[in-house]
Amino acid sequence: MGEEKKGFFARLKEGLTKTRDNIVRGIDNVFSGFSAIDDDFYEELEEILIMGDIGVNATTAIIERLKEQVKEHHIKEPSMCKQFLIDDIKEQMRVDETAYDFEEKQSVVMVIGVNGVGKTTSVGKLAGKLKDNGRKVLIAAAETFRAAAGEQLAEWAHRADVPMVGGNEGADPASVVYDAVNAAKARGVDVLLIDTAGRLHNKKNLLEELRKMNRIIDREFPDAHRENLIVLDGTTGQNALVQAKEFGEVADLTGIILTKMDGTAKGGIAVAIQSQLKVPVKYIGVGETIEDLQKFDSDEFVNALFDVKLDADEENEIER
Repeated sequence: MGEEKKGFFARLKEGLTKTRDNIVRGIDNVFSGFSAIDDDFYEELEEILIMGDIGVNATTAIIERLKEQVKEHHIKEPSMCKQFLIDDIKEQMRVDETAYDFEEKQSVVMVIGVNGVGKTTSVGKLAGKLKDNGRKVLIAAAETFRAAAGEQLAEWAHRADVPMVGGNEGADPASVVYDAVNAAKARGVDVLLIDTAGRLHNKKNLLEELRKMNRIIDREFPDAHRENLIVLDGTTGQNALVQAKEFGEVADLTGIILTKMDGTAKGGIAVAIQSQLKVPVKYIGVGETIEDLQKFDSDEFVNALFDVKLDADEENEIER
């Protein structure tokens, strides 16, 4: 495992401590407390998963599959179920290889979400990552309502050494997008990252604005690969799901950036969101620095969540 990756995995594991205490301890008690696999066993397990923010949808699917596995493998001991449960959650959260195609293609990535979830910061970190990978990046500051948003993004753009368009308070976000798209075409930019407004108190206007931006990109840059990444704050649990559904009504969500996963007891929400929305978690954030935003890896996440002890072979596997 590379140093950066190793450090991130350690922080992820550390960050998921509260979630682990919340979910895994309960699960272990069920596995060790029941002598038979019966309805009570499944019910208890179901309750723990739902209480752990994994959500009704994902939990029902997990329990159903567990029942199938138990039948198929003639399992009698509750303790034998744990590995199936872990593997199943990994499978459910697996991110498709094509999820990161936008990094290789000429693409426009809109980053959306309510204020305060770490949206602007995520745009900055993503810009830095792409730049480090040799991509030519342009940032568009289309969040023009919040006075500090433009300055904050300019700071990140400077840090990532990436040019920025827009950022003037009160400017029309749609015109910022128009300018940015045309600048991206003229300069041969690989990835255009757009930071958007996040105030939900006047939802109608905000959502209408997102539609308008989408139309401009469709019209001005029809050949660009498109991504709409929604940033969700892991500490808000089920609330994050509600936000994603609302934004999903106006923007075709292609991925989730899950932030603030350090120190939340609601880490199970990662499983719930993916299951409910059928949208993959593509990035996960556990802190403030650029290294603290990494591509989501379901094996790593579930291993960290369940505190799975890796043997040397698996350690090497992660390295690759």
